[in-house]
Amino acid sequence: MRLRRDRVIEMKTPEQFSRMREAGLVVANTLRVLAEAVRPGITTADLDAIAEREIREAGAVPSFLGYYGYPATICTSVNEEIVHGIPSEKRMLKAGDIVSVDCGVVIDGYYGDAAVTVPVGDEVTAELSKLLKVTEESLYRGIEKARIGNSVSDIGGAVQEHVEAAGFSVVREFVGHGIGTRLHEEPQIPNYRSGGPNPRLREGMVLAIEPMVNYGKPETRVLSDKWTAVTADGSYSAHFEHCVAVTKDGPVILTQ
Repeated sequence: MRLRRDRVIEMKTPEQFSRMREAGLVVANTLRVLAEAVRPGITTADLDAIAEREIREAGAVPSFLGYYGYPATICTSVNEEIVHGIPSEKRMLKAGDIVSVDCGVVIDGYYGDAAVTVPVGDEVTAELSKLLKVTEESLYRGIEKARIGNSVSDIGGAVQEHVEAAGFSVVREFVGHGIGTRLHEEPQIPNYRSGGPNPRLREGMVLAIEPMVNYGKPETRVLSDKWTAVTADGSYSAHFEHCVAVTKDGPVILTQ
C-alpha cells in the first residue's frame, strides 16, 4: 500500500487472532497452489482464475476484487513490476521471468494477506535468484523484530540493513500495514528506518510485513492503468509478505 499518515491502531484479542488465522491459512494454501501452477506458457489471468477458485472453494471471499475498483482476485507483478500488477490474458509467463503474486481474502469480516515471488522455469539467473532469496530473508528479519516493546522502525531497519548489505534497494513509496477487520489498517510499516511516526509494538497488533526490493534503484512509477507500480529504471523487483501477530510469546505468522 502507499505510505499514509494516520494514527489509530486497533488491537486484536486472541479470539480475533484465531479468526485471522483462518483467513491466513486460505491465503497460504492459495499461494502454494499458485506457486505450483507457475510455469512458462501460463498467463497471469490463468493464475487469477485458479486463485478465485481456491479461495471460494475454501469458503472465503477475494478481498482485492473490487477494492477501490481493483478488477482481479490477485495481483500478479512480473519482472520490473513491483506491486499491484493486474492479471491479463495477454501476459504469458516465459522462462526466466519472475512473478510476484499477492493474495488477500476475507472470512466472516477478518482479513488475511500475503505474497510470494516465484521464478518461472529453470532459467532464472543467479542474480535474480539472489534477489528472491535476499527479499525473503529480509521478510523474516523484519518478522523477528515484531516483538512487544520494539518499534515499527526496528522492523523496517532490519529489512533495510539486510537488503542494502546485499547490494539491492528497498522501495520507499509502498509499505506494509496493519490488518484485521479491514484490509489496510494502522500502523504503516515502511521497509526502512523512516523519519515518520514510529509507534511501539504492543500485544494485539497484527502487521502485514511486506518487503518490496529492487535489483536496481529504489525509485518507482505507476503505469497508465493507475495500479501497476514498476521500477523507474526497469530493473527487476521482488515482493514477499506475511501477516504477523504481536504476542507475549513473540511474533506469530498467521499466513503460513
